[in-house]
Amino acid sequence: MREQRERRYRGDRDGRDGRGRKKKVCRFCTQRGAAVIDYKNIQLLGSFIDERGRIKKARQTGTCRRHQSRMAQAIKRAREMALLPYTTD
Repeated sequence: MREQRERRYRGDRDGRDGRGRKKKVCRFCTQRGAAVIDYKNIQLLGSFIDERGRIKKARQTGTCRRHQSRMAQAIKRAREMALLPYTTD
C-alpha cells in the first residue's frame, strides 16, 4: 500500500505524470533540423496560436523552454511584420 502511494507522488517515473497522462515531448528536439522555427513559416506558427490569437503555453504544446521562447519570439516578429494578427475579431 505504501509503495503505491509513493509511486503515485513520484511523478513521471515511466514518462507519465501523476494523473496517468504521457508526458509531452518537444517536437523540435525529437526532429533535429526537420522543422526550423522561422517567423516566415506561418503554418508552423499558426499551430502555436489559439483561436483568440494568443500564444499557447508550453504545457499545451509540449515544447521545451528553449524552443518555446524561440517560438514566441518568432510569433512576435511575424506580428510586427503583419504576417500574423495580434487579435481576432
